[in-house]
Amino acid sequence: MRSHHHLSRIPAAVLAGALAATTLTACGSDDSGGSSNKVKIMVGGLDKVIYLPAMLTERLGYFKAEGLDVQLLSEPAGVQAETALISGDVQGAVGFYDHTLDLQAKGKQVESVVQFSHAPGEVEVVSTKAAGDIASPKDFKGKKLGVTGLGSSTDFLTKYLAVRDGVKTSDFTPVAVGAGQTFIAALKQGAIQGGMTTDPTVANILDQKLGKVLIDMRTPEGSQQALGGPYPSSSLYMNASWVNGHKETVQKLANALVKTLRWMSSHSAEEIAAKMPADYAKGGKGLYAESIKATLPMFTKDGVMPANGPETVEKVLKAFSPNLKNADVDLAKTFTSEFVNKVPKG
Repeated sequence: MRSHHHLSRIPAAVLAGALAATTLTACGSDDSGGSSNKVKIMVGGLDKVIYLPAMLTERLGYFKAEGLDVQLLSEPAGVQAETALISGDVQGAVGFYDHTLDLQAKGKQVESVVQFSHAPGEVEVVSTKAAGDIASPKDFKGKKLGVTGLGSSTDFLTKYLAVRDGVKTSDFTPVAVGAGQTFIAALKQGAIQGGMTTDPTVANILDQKLGKVLIDMRTPEGSQQALGGPYPSSSLYMNASWVNGHKETVQKLANALVKTLRWMSSHSAEEIAAKMPADYAKGGKGLYAESIKATLPMFTKDGVMPANGPETVEKVLKAFSPNLKNADVDLAKTFTSEFVNKVPKG
């Protein structure tokens, strides 16, 4: 397990550059007619259950079945996956859809091509020690709250929950603690009183009695309650210009990923867990299956953007983001259903 203690001090661009230098090889000029079958995808944490369809597709052999050579890379925070995509080090990112709105406001056209989910899959946990002090986001004031990275979706959602309950974003301190062991360590040491994270981290925190669930957004109902609508989160998003130049390849990616989402909808959490790399089950097999089960309701069966999803995300982001408050976002350009709609039935 690499240690991510010092990630927060390294600018994401530098980090992405360093990563690119060490883990990525340049592809030659391999695309004439948009049929480049070599694709690098940066995932905002390969072992997070919210991003599980990426690795599961590889394990089920669906990328290969489409004739694709997909290289999955991992970055602990979604915001770093975004950086790698924008800099062109990778062709795709598996991360939260909300980055596409944020990036459009910054002049970059990025779109979700397969929507894995219709709920965030995120959970706000509070440490057992601080549980008495934090009964709702109203109590975020003066607290240190863990997020995967500053500018990541956990940061966005934490800010929204605060603002929704009348707490200014300047009233609390977001702390970049990553996920997994680094998040758990921060909670244990009292460096944070609570924070936003996903499974399997949530399951491990509950199992070790280090914290309890304050707000659960792993289900559509939980998303509706916390955010006022479906919140499309994990997705495969890509630069619109790349998509338009490589439609054949993007269709193959959509075919493979939608096939996986269908497979997930008809198999148990145990069956899904059994397909994943053994080292993803850090707290043991049973706990890992449980964490998948808790998160399964967030996934779509068809990769299609949920109705009103983009509007909910826009409303959430505009509530706190100076970058988006006055921006005129063209939601139609933040996602496309062109490819998922063409996936063969069956």
